[in-house]
Amino acid sequence: MGRNQVINEPGMLPRIYFIRHGETEWSLSGQHTGRTDIPLAGHGEDAARKLGERLRDIPFTRVLTSPRQRARRTCELAGLGSKAEIEPDLAEWDYGDYEGLRSVEILQKRPDWNIFRDGCPRGETPAQISGRVDRLIARLRALEGNVALFSHGHLGRVLAARWIGLPVSEAQHFILGTASLSILDFERNHVESPVIALWNAGALT
Repeated sequence: MGRNQVINEPGMLPRIYFIRHGETEWSLSGQHTGRTDIPLAGHGEDAARKLGERLRDIPFTRVLTSPRQRARRTCELAGLGSKAEIEPDLAEWDYGDYEGLRSVEILQKRPDWNIFRDGCPRGETPAQISGRVDRLIARLRALEGNVALFSHGHLGRVLAARWIGLPVSEAQHFILGTASLSILDFERNHVESPVIALWNAGALT
C-alpha cells in the first residue's frame, strides 16, 4: 500500500478518491472541454495506467464516473472499469458559448472574466454548478468506505471548495492536473470536519 493510501474500515464515513481524467488533445492545448466528448491522447492513456498502480490495492466500495469517454476510459485503464457506475453530476462544467475556446481567447473579449465568478454564457453559472456539486456531495456523504470518482478539472475544483464549505469563487485556488489523484476526507471521521487530505498528486512515474 502506498504512503497516500489509507483504508477506511466498514461503517466509517466515506473517503473520496477524486481522479481527474488523463490528458486529451484539448486539455493539452488549453481548450475548454465540457460537453465535447473527445478521447484520451496516447500520453493520457499511459498516465491513466500508471495511476492504476496507486489505486490497485484500495478496496473501493463504489466507483463513479462522469459519462464523458475521457473519464470512463481513465477509469478503465486504471483497472476499475468493471465496478464503474455512470454519475451524470460528475460531468464537467457546461461551458456554453465558451466550449472549445482557450482562456486567452475568452479574455480577449472579456478581460476580467473568471469562470468561478462569472460562469459561461448559455452554459452553467457558478450557482448552478454549486447546486449540482452540493447535490453530489449529499449523496456521497451517505456512502461508506473508499469511493472513487473519475471526473474533470473544473468540476473537481468546485467539489473541493464545496466539500470544505467554501463558495465556488474559492475554487480558483485549487489547481488540478490531468491524471491526478486527490482525497477528500473527514478529520477524526467526523462529518462536521471535512478536510482535503491529498490534493493534485501526480500519477506514478
